[in-house]
Amino acid sequence: MASPPPPAPAAAAAHSVFVYGTLMAEEVVRVLLGRVPPSSPALLPNQYVRAQRLSIRGRVYPAILPVDGSKVPGKVWKGITDRELDVLDIFEDEEYVRETVGILLTDSADTMVAYAYIWGNVDDPDLYGEWDFDEWKKVHLKDYLTMTQDFKEELEQLESETHD
Repeated sequence: MASPPPPAPAAAAAHSVFVYGTLMAEEVVRVLLGRVPPSSPALLPNQYVRAQRLSIRGRVYPAILPVDGSKVPGKVWKGITDRELDVLDIFEDEEYVRETVGILLTDSADTMVAYAYIWGNVDDPDLYGEWDFDEWKKVHLKDYLTMTQDFKEELEQLESETHD
């Protein structure tokens, strides 16, 4: 009697991540993750978290903070693996807190739950005005991609040293 086939390996958890700033750029995500996961346009509506996307003085990336009556446009990356989520956590650094939020998919009006990186310091005096993705792409994308590539190379170097 033939033995049964071995069980299939457990599938890695797939996560969804709502992004509202530099991680909306496919070019940035491709450098960080080595691929561009499926995505949908999304909105962080005020019924879930009252938030506003703000500029940060001296930085080219934004923050979102709770603010009455605002909705934050962005996109949701789907099918993010545990390993990719780790990379995003490290990239976002300790200034952001990963939280679970409810979002609205603007291409279907469906709602879903996703992670989002929320600025940790609600009293930060360097937060001001709306952050503009299109303006950021025109002015900062090229240099930001260089910085992101440097980050990814440093991360890979650290990982290879850890596994040696």
